[in-house]
Amino acid sequence: MKIYSAAQIYEAINLTIEKNQITSNDLLEFAGTQLFNWFHTRMHGAQVPIHIYCGIGNNGGLGLVLGRQLLHHGYNVHMYVVNFSDKRTKGFLVNYDRIKEFKVWPKLLSSGEEFPVMKTEDIIVDAIFGIGLNRETSDWVKELIKYINDSKAYTVSLDVPSGLYPDHGPEDKEAVIKSNFTLTSQAPKLSFFLPETGIYMQQWEAIDIGLDQEYLQTTDTEVQLIDKFEVLPLYIPREKYGHKGTYGHSLIVGGSFGKIGSVTLASSACLRVGTGLVTAYIPECGYTTLQTSLPEAMVICDENAKHLTNIDYDIVPRAIGIGVGMGTVEATVKAFEKFLKENNDRLVIDADALNILSEHKKLLKSVPKGSILTPHPKELERLIGEWTDDFDKLTKAKAFSKKYGVILIIKGAHTVIIYDNHLYINNTGNPGMATAGSGDVLTGMLTGLLAQGYDPIPAAIFGVYMHGKAGDIALSGLGYQALTASDIIYHIGDAYLDLFKQPEEPSEEEAQ
Repeated sequence: MKIYSAAQIYEAINLTIEKNQITSNDLLEFAGTQLFNWFHTRMHGAQVPIHIYCGIGNNGGLGLVLGRQLLHHGYNVHMYVVNFSDKRTKGFLVNYDRIKEFKVWPKLLSSGEEFPVMKTEDIIVDAIFGIGLNRETSDWVKELIKYINDSKAYTVSLDVPSGLYPDHGPEDKEAVIKSNFTLTSQAPKLSFFLPETGIYMQQWEAIDIGLDQEYLQTTDTEVQLIDKFEVLPLYIPREKYGHKGTYGHSLIVGGSFGKIGSVTLASSACLRVGTGLVTAYIPECGYTTLQTSLPEAMVICDENAKHLTNIDYDIVPRAIGIGVGMGTVEATVKAFEKFLKENNDRLVIDADALNILSEHKKLLKSVPKGSILTPHPKELERLIGEWTDDFDKLTKAKAFSKKYGVILIIKGAHTVIIYDNHLYINNTGNPGMATAGSGDVLTGMLTGLLAQGYDPIPAAIFGVYMHGKAGDIALSGLGYQALTASDIIYHIGDAYLDLFKQPEEPSEEEAQ
């Protein structure tokens, strides 16, 4: 699914108006009707008080359209205008005037006035700001937002929770609506998926507001949301006459005394995702452990017992994953530096290999183009430096990716894949996957996909999706707290099966 920028949404609106010879208010009316239908199909005329807070721009105009239609169908509606400026859009003014037919005038809220009384069991509709917010809100509007949040009433935001900007984080984190449900116009927004801003909404749904489909389909976006529909075409089917050599030899390099489990998890995930062969290159101390726990893997041992000192092997791997559990002792750093200078194959680089690169940034020039780096937030900070907010983080990460020609996978609740100024945001995974070894599993899966012949970007997108889906399937029988990295590996096969699973038909009761 494409995620459009604010500028692209405005361009789509203007094109739709021009192409269909309609007014901006016609488009507002259609969008408001779509919103009303969403409420009406869920509330069925229930007389729960609905408090609609409207700004004085087009988002406020949308709230007025919704309020008018709810009133027309007999709902218990209370409407307010958040009067934070003398400037009003035409979309707001036209719909403010149309409320007259119900002999109901929205209450004007201004600085110094008492805020409306609301109960916890009421419903709030937040139509104060939209994606066009470009400056800090006034103190009294911040107080209103805090008042709405403190009410604990179920809050539905139109387009985005008020107080969020389209291109940077909020200055005052208490001056943002905490939305239970966000009904967003046409497509989700980037802010929905970033740690700093995604916390302000629990659920979202994209509402078709009638924007020109040709524009939406043909316009390239910098950001895409990745789900089953996007990854299914990336899947490479197995050949009938294929053999283990067909699906590649993977090499997992890492481990140190007390951290052989990382290599074991990565190697196991590598096999489970479909590589034909896997060899683990580890210190001698891990030989018995790995051969016993994973008999399908082959093992090459470093001459040192406790850590890597010379990454030397006589096999020809198709893909290499390096760094899990490797440690950062001086001998290992030197071995890694030598390896990078001699290796020409694209890599999956994780964990301690990333930490070594952070401490010795000159080595980044030796990382092959098209390699995949998989940092968690702290590892990313060591690589690219501190950032002011999540938007700044993405800007710096894109610059880093472009400078070194690498693919960055920023792990998180919505893992982000970055390459060539494009962002791919994963929509699978869950909080239970915040557990030891989960990243090692991802490294193994990515290595195994590269070995099978996936190009780096498809491998990154497909691997991150499958990693999250395996975790989601594992979760159903375990719960967040009990999920382990081994459970993710065990359910990789189920994630493959789910790719081709047809959606279940709704029961008669659900259809009704």
